[in-house]
Amino acid sequence: MKIRHLPLWLSFNGGYVDTAGFLALQGLFAAHVTGNFVTLGATLATGTAGVLPKLLALPVFCAVVLATRLASTELGKRSFAAVRPLLAVKVVLLAVAAVYAVAHGPFSEAGSAATLGMGMTLVAAMAIQNAVHRTHLPKSPPSTLMTGTTTQIMIDLADMILGPSGAPAVTAQRLQRMILNVVVFALGCAAAAGAFILAGNWCFALPPVVAVIAVAARPGEDD
Repeated sequence: MKIRHLPLWLSFNGGYVDTAGFLALQGLFAAHVTGNFVTLGATLATGTAGVLPKLLALPVFCAVVLATRLASTELGKRSFAAVRPLLAVKVVLLAVAAVYAVAHGPFSEAGSAATLGMGMTLVAAMAIQNAVHRTHLPKSPPSTLMTGTTTQIMIDLADMILGPSGAPAVTAQRLQRMILNVVVFALGCAAAAGAFILAGNWCFALPPVVAVIAVAARPGEDD
């Protein structure tokens, strides 16, 4: 039986992995390119360690997104559904990261080889998620970036208050989906924080499990 609501599973993992990575890897965001620009600037300004992982995160992210897009296109030419094979690769990367975290953590040195290897594995996994979401779930709210979604929520709320002409039912439906997406992402963030406090680097055992569920999931009719 197929599990519904693929975008929500992706959003939960997006919040979870970004939060767990930030906590465990000295401020590295696995899926938030803007965040790494900010923390890189702060690192350079304060003279603290951890410049290399933040510098490498962007080219690694870009390279994996590019490779994912090429693989998706090639699979499409061969009449294969690309979503599940690509998400399966993400499962493998998250599983590798979980084992690596338990074996090599805690990652107390931001610029160490262990931190770098762990960080880039997570960045690669979340780059695949971003590329798959953008390519194959274009109608769904982003699963790793909530700024645009939150902005649209406020715009839709304002439009509903003003009672504009158009299709209020469509606006209400979109608003419901976006709010749910933000809530699920926030739950992922909270779950990661709690798991990190309680279990340390064992917290990375959950994302591959969620990712397996996502592989079995299917989008809703309006995704």
